[in-house]
Amino acid sequence: MNFRLPKSERLHSQKLIKELFDKSSSFFLYPFKVLYLEGEETNGDCPQVLFSVSKRKINKAVSRNLMKRRIREAYRINKHLLSESSSQLFIGLIYVSSDIMEFKQVEEKIKLILHRINKEQKNENE
Repeated sequence: MNFRLPKSERLHSQKLIKELFDKSSSFFLYPFKVLYLEGEETNGDCPQVLFSVSKRKINKAVSRNLMKRRIREAYRINKHLLSESSSQLFIGLIYVSSDIMEFKQVEEKIKLILHRINKEQKNENE
């Protein structure tokens, strides 16, 4: 099992990020707003993910970076929960709370998010 999170698994293309925000499905699971989009491209077999923490909600850069590190780590450890699909999947995890959460809480929420994305993907494919 590969627990790495290389650049190929991170969403960094401006075009794809704009498409994610414009055309994606979304749901809210406090403290995250989750955007996800199935792409037709099969250039990568793994989902690409975007992590965002608002400067308006968490003013200090140190705290914002701490939350991004916790979110990335929780995703990295639990990314195997996403089912393998034939199409490319783009995910945006946007942290909307102004509170600094502990890692255990963040990890629980990320697990719930990944399970829900799987469930909604299966419903769309059927």
